Amino acid sequence: MRHLNQGRKLSRTSAHRKALFRNLVLALVKHERIKTTDAKAKELRRYADRMVTLGKRGDVAARRLAFSFMQSRDAVKRLFDEIAPRFKERNGGYTRVVKFGFRRGDAARLSIVEFSDHSERTTGARTRKKRARREEERQSSRSGATA
Repeated sequence: MRHLNQGRKLSRTSAHRKALFRNLVLALVKHERIKTTDAKAKELRRYADRMVTLGKRGDVAARRLAFSFMQSRDAVKRLFDEIAPRFKERNGGYTRVVKFGFRRGDAARLSIVEFSDHSERTTGARTRKKRARREEERQSSRSGATA
Protein backbone atom coordinates (compact mmCIF):
# COMPACT_ATOMS: atom_id res chain seq x y z
CA MET A 1 0.00 0.00 0.00
CA ARG A 2 1.19 3.52 -0.81
CA HIS A 3 -0.26 5.33 2.21
CA LEU A 4 1.36 8.73 2.82
CA ASN A 5 3.77 8.27 -0.10
CA GLN A 6 3.10 11.36 -2.16
CA GLY A 7 4.69 12.38 -5.42
CA ARG A 8 6.07 10.57 -8.41
CA LYS A 9 9.47 8.90 -8.26
CA LEU A 10 10.12 9.29 -12.01
CA SER A 11 12.73 6.49 -11.89
CA ARG A 12 15.24 8.78 -10.17
CA THR A 13 17.03 8.89 -6.85
CA SER A 14 15.78 11.44 -4.33
CA ALA A 15 18.76 13.73 -4.95
CA HIS A 16 18.25 13.57 -8.70
CA ARG A 17 14.53 14.30 -8.28
CA LYS A 18 15.26 17.28 -6.05
CA ALA A 19 17.74 18.69 -8.57
CA LEU A 20 15.33 18.07 -11.44
CA PHE A 21 12.47 19.97 -9.84
CA ARG A 22 14.78 22.76 -8.69
CA ASN A 23 15.88 23.23 -12.30
CA LEU A 24 12.32 23.02 -13.63
CA VAL A 25 11.08 25.63 -11.13
CA LEU A 26 14.01 27.90 -12.01
CA ALA A 27 13.20 27.58 -15.71
CA LEU A 28 9.52 28.27 -15.07
CA VAL A 29 10.30 31.37 -13.01
CA LYS A 30 12.74 32.60 -15.65
CA HIS A 31 10.68 31.91 -18.79
CA GLU A 32 7.14 31.69 -17.32
CA ARG A 33 6.39 28.86 -19.77
CA ILE A 34 8.23 25.58 -20.29
CA LYS A 35 7.69 22.37 -22.21
CA THR A 36 8.29 19.02 -20.45
CA THR A 37 6.81 15.54 -20.14
CA ASP A 38 3.34 15.03 -18.64
CA ALA A 39 4.50 13.33 -15.45
CA LYS A 40 7.14 15.97 -14.73
CA ALA A 41 4.67 18.75 -15.50
CA LYS A 42 2.04 17.41 -13.13
CA GLU A 43 4.58 17.01 -10.35
CA LEU A 44 6.13 20.42 -11.06
CA ARG A 45 2.82 22.11 -10.21
CA ARG A 46 3.27 21.19 -6.54
CA TYR A 47 6.68 22.83 -6.29
CA ALA A 48 5.87 25.90 -8.39
CA ASP A 49 2.64 26.63 -6.51
CA ARG A 50 4.51 26.39 -3.21
CA MET A 51 7.08 28.89 -4.41
CA VAL A 52 4.39 31.34 -5.52
CA THR A 53 2.70 30.96 -2.13
CA LEU A 54 5.98 31.82 -0.44
CA GLY A 55 6.30 34.79 -2.77
CA LYS A 56 2.86 36.01 -1.77
CA ARG A 57 3.87 35.87 1.91
CA GLY A 58 6.73 38.17 1.08
CA ASP A 59 8.54 38.14 4.43
CA VAL A 60 12.21 37.40 5.05
CA ALA A 61 11.53 33.86 6.26
CA ALA A 62 9.62 33.09 3.06
CA ARG A 63 12.48 34.49 0.97
CA ARG A 64 14.94 32.27 2.80
CA LEU A 65 12.77 29.19 2.31
CA ALA A 66 12.42 29.97 -1.39
CA PHE A 67 16.17 30.52 -1.70
CA SER A 68 16.90 27.25 0.10
CA PHE A 69 14.93 25.44 -2.60
CA MET A 70 15.83 27.45 -5.71
CA GLN A 71 19.44 28.43 -4.85
CA SER A 72 19.25 31.51 -7.11
CA ARG A 73 19.03 35.09 -5.87
CA ASP A 74 17.82 36.35 -9.25
CA ALA A 75 15.01 33.79 -9.40
CA VAL A 76 13.89 34.56 -5.84
CA LYS A 77 13.91 38.30 -6.57
CA ARG A 78 11.87 37.80 -9.74
CA LEU A 79 9.45 35.48 -7.96
CA PHE A 80 8.83 37.87 -5.08
CA ASP A 81 8.86 41.16 -7.05
CA GLU A 82 7.18 40.26 -10.34
CA ILE A 83 5.39 36.92 -10.32
CA ALA A 84 3.81 36.61 -6.86
CA PRO A 85 2.15 40.08 -6.86
CA ARG A 86 0.22 39.09 -10.00
CA PHE A 87 -1.53 36.36 -8.00
CA LYS A 88 -2.39 38.52 -5.00
CA GLU A 89 -6.14 37.94 -5.37
CA ARG A 90 -5.91 34.25 -6.34
CA ASN A 91 -5.99 31.39 -3.83
CA GLY A 92 -4.02 28.58 -5.44
CA GLY A 93 -3.91 27.25 -8.98
CA TYR A 94 -1.06 29.48 -10.08
CA THR A 95 0.14 27.12 -12.80
CA ARG A 96 -1.55 25.56 -15.79
CA VAL A 97 -0.63 22.30 -17.55
CA VAL A 98 -1.67 22.06 -21.19
CA LYS A 99 -1.23 18.85 -23.18
CA PHE A 100 1.06 19.52 -26.11
CA GLY A 101 1.55 16.31 -28.10
CA PHE A 102 4.27 13.69 -28.36
CA ARG A 103 8.06 13.94 -28.43
CA ARG A 104 9.60 12.80 -31.72
CA GLY A 105 12.39 10.67 -30.29
CA ASP A 106 10.53 8.42 -27.87
CA ALA A 107 6.87 9.43 -28.31
CA ALA A 108 6.67 10.61 -24.68
CA ARG A 109 3.62 12.74 -23.92
CA LEU A 110 4.55 16.42 -23.67
CA SER A 111 2.89 19.27 -21.81
CA ILE A 112 3.37 22.99 -21.48
CA VAL A 113 3.53 24.35 -17.94
CA GLU A 114 2.88 28.07 -17.54
CA PHE A 115 1.69 30.51 -14.96
CA SER A 116 -2.09 30.88 -15.15
CA ASP A 117 -2.03 34.52 -16.24
CA HIS A 118 0.80 34.06 -18.77
CA SER A 119 -1.28 33.55 -21.91
CA GLU A 120 -3.62 36.41 -21.00
CA ARG A 121 -0.68 38.77 -20.61
CA THR A 122 1.10 37.75 -23.81
CA THR A 123 -2.07 37.58 -25.90
CA GLY A 124 -3.02 41.09 -24.84
CA ALA A 125 0.40 42.43 -25.80
CA ARG A 126 0.33 40.68 -29.16
CA THR A 127 -3.14 41.96 -30.04
CA ARG A 128 -2.15 45.50 -29.04
CA LYS A 129 0.92 45.29 -31.31
CA LYS A 130 -1.14 43.89 -34.18
CA ARG A 131 -3.80 46.57 -33.70
CA ALA A 132 -1.14 49.30 -33.69
CA ARG A 133 0.48 47.85 -36.82
CA ARG A 134 -2.88 47.72 -38.64
CA GLU A 135 -3.67 51.29 -37.64
CA GLU A 136 -0.24 52.37 -38.88
CA GLU A 137 -0.84 50.63 -42.22
CA ARG A 138 -4.24 52.34 -42.57
CA GLN A 139 -2.68 55.71 -41.90
CA SER A 140 0.07 55.12 -44.45
CA SER A 141 -2.41 53.86 -47.07
CA ARG A 142 -4.65 56.90 -46.53
CA SER A 143 -1.75 59.32 -46.84
CA GLY A 144 -0.49 57.41 -49.89
CA ALA A 145 -3.92 57.57 -51.55
CA THR A 146 -4.33 61.30 -50.99
CA ALA A 147 -0.81 62.19 -52.17
